[in-house]
Amino acid sequence: MADPSSYRPAPGSVPDAPGVYVFRDGTGRVAYVGKAKSLRSRLGSYFQDVGALHPRTRQLVTTAASVEWTVVTTEVEALQLEYSWIKEYDPRFNVKYRDDKSYPSLAVTVAEAVPRLQVMRGPKKKGVRYFGPYAHAWAIRETLDLLLRVFPARTCSAGVFRRAAQVGRPCLLGYIDKCSAPCVGRVTPEQHRAIVDDFCDFMAGGATRYVKRLEKSMAVAAQTEQYERAARLRDDIGALKRAMEKQTVVLADGTDADVVAIAEDQLEAAVQVFHVRGGRVRGQRGYVVDKVEPLTTGELVGQFLAQAYGDEAGGGWGDDLEIDRRMTPGAGVTLRPGKLGQSDDVPREVLVPAMPPNAEVLQSWLCELRGTNVTLRVPQRGDKRALLGTVERNAKQAFALHKTKRAGDLTARSLALAELQDALDLREAPLRIECFDVSHVQGTNVVASMVVFEDGLARKSEYRRFAVRGDDGADDTASMREVVRRRFARHLEDSASPVTPHTDPETGRPRRFAYPPQLVVVDGGAPQVAAAQAALDELGVDDVALVGLAKRLEELWLPDQDDPVILPRTSEGLYLLQRVRDEAHRFAIAYHRQKRSASMTSSALDGIAGLGETRRKALLRHFGSLQRLEAATVEQVQEVRGIGRRTAEAVLAALGSGAAEAPGPAFDPVTGEVVA
Repeated sequence: MADPSSYRPAPGSVPDAPGVYVFRDGTGRVAYVGKAKSLRSRLGSYFQDVGALHPRTRQLVTTAASVEWTVVTTEVEALQLEYSWIKEYDPRFNVKYRDDKSYPSLAVTVAEAVPRLQVMRGPKKKGVRYFGPYAHAWAIRETLDLLLRVFPARTCSAGVFRRAAQVGRPCLLGYIDKCSAPCVGRVTPEQHRAIVDDFCDFMAGGATRYVKRLEKSMAVAAQTEQYERAARLRDDIGALKRAMEKQTVVLADGTDADVVAIAEDQLEAAVQVFHVRGGRVRGQRGYVVDKVEPLTTGELVGQFLAQAYGDEAGGGWGDDLEIDRRMTPGAGVTLRPGKLGQSDDVPREVLVPAMPPNAEVLQSWLCELRGTNVTLRVPQRGDKRALLGTVERNAKQAFALHKTKRAGDLTARSLALAELQDALDLREAPLRIECFDVSHVQGTNVVASMVVFEDGLARKSEYRRFAVRGDDGADDTASMREVVRRRFARHLEDSASPVTPHTDPETGRPRRFAYPPQLVVVDGGAPQVAAAQAALDELGVDDVALVGLAKRLEELWLPDQDDPVILPRTSEGLYLLQRVRDEAHRFAIAYHRQKRSASMTSSALDGIAGLGETRRKALLRHFGSLQRLEAATVEQVQEVRGIGRRTAEAVLAALGSGAAEAPGPAFDPVTGEVVA
C-alpha cells in the first residue's frame, strides 16, 4: 500500500487549467484516467486525509504510485481526451465502463424507410451510420437538440411512430417544428430522407458548406422582402454555428500525425509529442533534453526525430523505459523519456515547431521507414496549428514543472552547493550567494540589482536595488565597482556595532546589509570581476569569494586568473548560478524600466517656474504626450486648468517650441479693418 504523500505534486506545480490526469500503479500501468475543469482543484481533492475519502477513492490513491496530467484548452477537449485514453488503457478504477458499454454515439438508421436519429451505445449494427463517439450522453443530446431545429428528422421509436400514424396526430416535436412529422404525411418519405441526408452531410464535415448555403438563402429572402423566412434562416444559422464548436484535440477523420513541441532555455529543453491516430490523440510522451552544446530549435527537432524514429525502427520505444538513452556521438542532447503514452509507427505527417536544417534528408529517411510518403512541416493555420498550440502549452508546463522539481529538490540543491565549493576551491559551501547586475541604455538611467539566494533558494526579502551615482554611467565596470563598494561599505558599517551587529537597536529589525555572503556573483566576464575585486580590496574585505558568469559560453571567471573555469552543461552548480544570474538580470531590468518611464514623462518639464507636479500631470493628461504639447500654441496650453499665459509661455520655451506666442490678427493699413 502506497503513501499518497510520497507522490503528491509540489504546491503550485499543478496548473489551474482544464485537462486530463492519469494515476499509475507501481508497475507503470494506468490505474485511473479522469478529467477536470481545474486540474489543481481536482487533484487537490485526492491528497487529503485518507480516512475522509470515499472507500474506492482511498483504494485508488493507496494503489497508485504516481500521477501525471495533460493540459488542454477547454473542458470539451478534456472530455474527448479522457475518452481516448480510457478506451486505450482500460483503467481498472474507471468502473463506469467495466460493463463493456461503449461511449454514446449519434446514430442514423439509414436502412429504414423513414430513418431515425438517436443516441446509441454498444456494438455497431449494420444499416446504421454513426457519428461520434461522444464523451457524455448529455453532450450529444444537447447537440442533437440544436440540430433538430434545422434538420427536423424523426427521433421517435418505432412504437411511437406507428401509434402516431394510426391516430393521425404527431407527437409534441411535430407541433414545435422539431420534427417534419412523416408519420402523418406532413412530408413524404423521400422528402424526409433528403432532410436526413443533409443532416448526415453536415455531421460528416460539410458543416461550413451547408452554413454558406443557408446564408445565401437568407440573403435572397431578405432581398425579396421575405423577412420572416430570413429571420428563420438567421436563427437556423445561429443554431448550426453553436453546434459546430471546434475541438482541437480531435482532428478530422483519418488524420495520422505526430505533433512535436519544445520549450527550452540555454541548458535544457522539454519535448512533448502527441500521437494522433485516426483523428484522435491516442498517446503522449514527454522528454527532458540536456543541451551539451548550443542548439537551435530546428536542430533540436532534427536530433529528436532522428533518435525517436530510429529507436522505433530498431525495435520500438520499450515499455516504461527509465534509463537515459544516449544519442550518437556529437549529437549534443540526452533524452530522458517519460512514461505516458505509446507510439505505434511512423505517421503520415509530422508537425513540428521549426524545420530542422536537414529537413529533406529526414523526410526521405522517414519515408523509407514507413514505406509510403511522410510529410514534415510546420502548421501555419487551422486545426493542426491549434493542436500544436495545445502541445506547446503542455511542453511549457512540463518544463516549468521540471525546473520546479529540480530547484525544490533538497538533494539537487545540496549537490549544486557542493559542486560550487569544489569548483571554486571554497573553504565551505556557499550557503548565501549574492549576485549583482547593472542595467542601462547607452549610459542613461544606470541602475543595479542585488539578489540573494540562501541554501539554493531565492530570498526575495533580501533583494536590493541601486541607483548608480557615478559620472561615467556608460562604463559597466565602474558601475559594478561602485555598487559592490557601496554594498560592502554598508556591511562594514552595520557590523561595527558592538552590541547587536545584525539588528537595528531602534527598530529591532535585521540590518539590511549585516549578513555577508560566502559567494559574490557578478554578471559578466573578467573585466567585471576585476572591478568587483578592486572594490573589495579597497575596503579590505578578504573573506568573500568572487566569481563572474559570462553569458555567451557560461564560463566562470575568477579574480587574477587568465583562464575561466568550465563546468559541465549538466552541472547542478552551473544550473544554480544561472538561476541566480537570470534573477538578478530580471530584477535590474524591472528597476531600470521604472526609472526610465518616470524620467521620460517628467524630465522635460522639470524646473519650470510655476509648474508643479500637479500641473505637469494635468498637461500630460490633456495633450497625451510631450510631442503634442510642444506643437501646441499658448492659447491651447492655457486651456489646461491652472495654467496661465506666463506659465504657458515658459512651458513652450522650455520645450523649444516655435509657437511661444500665437500670431495676432492682421489689419489693413488704410481702412484699419481686420484682414481674414
